[in-house]
Amino acid sequence: MASILIVDDEIGIRELLCEILHDEGHDVLQAENATAAREARARARPDLVLLDIWMPDTDGITLLKEWSGAGQLTMPVIMMSGHGTIDTAVEATRIGALDFLEKPIAMQKLLAAVKRGLARTPASAPPELTLDAFGRVGALRSVKRRLEQVAEKCAVVLLRTPPGGIVDLCARALQPAGAAWIDLSTHVNPLELSALEKARGAVLFAPELGELSRLQQRNLVFALERLERHGQRIVVATRHEPDELIRMGWEEAPLRRLFEVRITLPALAELRDDIPDLAARLLQHLAEVEHAPGRALTPGALHALRGHSWPGGYAELRAAMRSLALGALAPEIGEQDVRQFLGPLSARASHMLPLDLPLREAREAFERMYFEHHLRLDSGNMTRLAEKAGLERTHLYRKLKALGIHVGRRAEDADASPDGQEPG
Repeated sequence: MASILIVDDEIGIRELLCEILHDEGHDVLQAENATAAREARARARPDLVLLDIWMPDTDGITLLKEWSGAGQLTMPVIMMSGHGTIDTAVEATRIGALDFLEKPIAMQKLLAAVKRGLARTPASAPPELTLDAFGRVGALRSVKRRLEQVAEKCAVVLLRTPPGGIVDLCARALQPAGAAWIDLSTHVNPLELSALEKARGAVLFAPELGELSRLQQRNLVFALERLERHGQRIVVATRHEPDELIRMGWEEAPLRRLFEVRITLPALAELRDDIPDLAARLLQHLAEVEHAPGRALTPGALHALRGHSWPGGYAELRAAMRSLALGALAPEIGEQDVRQFLGPLSARASHMLPLDLPLREAREAFERMYFEHHLRLDSGNMTRLAEKAGLERTHLYRKLKALGIHVGRRAEDADASPDGQEPG
């Protein structure tokens, strides 16, 4: 029969539900709080979860969001509460809960809900990782709150992102449970009205406005003009200013609409203290998506990951965790594994080249590696770097800014031109 996880801080309720479900022939696991539930979910992969809402450490709604955001809501979840409201039930269903049972739970209602849950067709693929997976991470939690605030009022959201930013995590956080996801950057044909009509409530996404073709730009404008009619949301990202996009061929009117509401995202370098949690979540997600072996990170490995500069940003971190998860020889990924994989650029450049990334991200990652490498060799001397790169100083400063490479005042002062003018 099925494996069922009961999560409730009241031992009497757990034992009663356990007895009923045992009598029905199910294997039953118990967890007294969210921490134990996380461990049981990762270890046993239950077929169904009965989840209490009110718990002392983390409430059930927050845990449900976390599982959904981490791509771990692959099993039906039935919420339970003795103090439930209609709003709570609606929110739980929106996040992905299958059902909602009020305590005290009648046996027939319990068995009927469990039967419906176990009869549900499993998802063909685990959900994508989103910001909801990082509810306990301070910097990402504040980004998520801003996104939610904006999304309540606006159907169009623009993400201002530095190179290598966390665009996918943030954009996916704005996708309602069960809503379609349309990546306009992958469309090579005109977007038809029938496709929009079939995808009511969908999220239309563009990861970088500056890289959309003219056809893809027209598709986005076509959807933008019909957005409210189909109850859809548009989430786009860019590192460019509107005037730059106009020079790339964009029309001014749709850009004004897209830039009305914008949120600036942090670069991965600004999330250094959060990298261990990001890495651990990526490992969990890989185990779900690719059935990679379950891996843990030792304290030394976490320290090495936190100390790396990650010139390729989030995409490089994701690729690194995939390689480590699939290639590690032990259940725990150690510091030596991480350092051997990352290695110093000068000694292991061929292993650092981001060949598994999309072309745009790979190009940006290589450029960051190149400039950071030569800045280290020349102690931040911009004149020598400009000569090696074959770039005008003004162009070089703009390039470094676009890549998110900070040049300290000391380097600028030491490298100032003889007439005392500011660079570029």
